[in-house]
Amino acid sequence: MKLSYLVRGFPGHPLHPPLTDATIGSYTTATVLGILAFAGVSEGNLTRGWWLALLVGLGFTAFAALTGLVDWLSITWRSPLWWTATWHMLSMLTATAFFALAAGFGHDRYVAGEMGGATFIATLVGFVALTVGGWLGGAVVFTHGMRVLDLPDEPPARAAAPGHAEKEEAEA
Repeated sequence: MKLSYLVRGFPGHPLHPPLTDATIGSYTTATVLGILAFAGVSEGNLTRGWWLALLVGLGFTAFAALTGLVDWLSITWRSPLWWTATWHMLSMLTATAFFALAAGFGHDRYVAGEMGGATFIATLVGFVALTVGGWLGGAVVFTHGMRVLDLPDEPPARAAAPGHAEKEEAEA
């Protein structure tokens, strides 16, 4: 087993995408809760849920960012893939900054159970940046094919199992 598997994952099973799923889910939940709280639907409870979802998202962001950075460092500098991945990274850093600002300045909102206008706007801006970043991340995988193995005839059991020679060769 290679040391890089700890931060990159196995060939055909990268770590970054599942961590982004958890991050996107947390931030999406926070955004929906924020919208509902701002609309006045059970504002106290939803504001508390919004803030906690932001914290969960920020926690997952740390792991997603680390694994994404390791993948980004492996890309040929200034190639088309590198540019797409760099814009993806910048969008996600922007989203993280806005979500972190919302969480940081929103703690008093959490305590009071009242959604504030500035923290709500920061959440919405973060979500827009997150959506753009997700779109670009999809381009990295589905257009450029980063970390995708071309093994269409791989039997299902072997396709799901990490760590065999054919996968390592396909990723090389």
